[in-house]
Amino acid sequence: MLIPSIPKNELFRLKALRSLNILDTLPDERIELITKSAVKAFHVPVCLVTFVDENRQWFKSSVGLDVHETPRFMSFCAHAICETITSDKNSRIFEIRDTAVDIRFIDNPLVTNKPWIRFYAGYVLQSITNLNLGTICLIDNKPRILSDNEKEVLIEMGGMIENLINGYPYTSS
Repeated sequence: MLIPSIPKNELFRLKALRSLNILDTLPDERIELITKSAVKAFHVPVCLVTFVDENRQWFKSSVGLDVHETPRFMSFCAHAICETITSDKNSRIFEIRDTAVDIRFIDNPLVTNKPWIRFYAGYVLQSITNLNLGTICLIDNKPRILSDNEKEVLIEMGGMIENLINGYPYTSS
C-alpha cells in the first residue's frame, strides 16, 4: 500500500476546509439526496462525500458504509486530492478501475477487508479558491470503468455539492 502524499499547499487547503465549518457536522439532507441518487444512478453499493483533514477522511454523507471516517493513510480520497491538481472539472475524476492490480491499493485494508473495494471513482471537490478538499466518490466491490456519460453525471453531482458547501445556489452549473 502506498500512503498518500501531502499536497504542497496543505496549510492553505486545511485553512480553506476549516473555514467551511463542515467537519463533524450533522448530515445535510441535500447532500444526502445526491449520494443516495448516485448509488441508484451508478448501480454501486457505496457513495460517500468526504473531506480530508490532517489525520482522517471524514464522511459528510455515507450511503452503504456504516462508518463516519477512516484514517487518512489508507484513504483513496487522500490520493485523489493529491493527484488531481487542476480546476478543470473534466480532469478532476480519480478512477481506480481495479484495486487488485493497482500497486497503490492492492494491499490497502479497505481492499483486503470490509468494504472490499475493487473499484473507486472520486470527483475532487474544491473550495472557491480551487483548493482540493475531498471528494464525492463511488465504490464498488467489483472492477469497472466509468463511461463518458457516467463521468459527466459524476461531475454534475460534484458541482452540486461544491455549490452547496461553498454557499452558492443549489445548481450544477
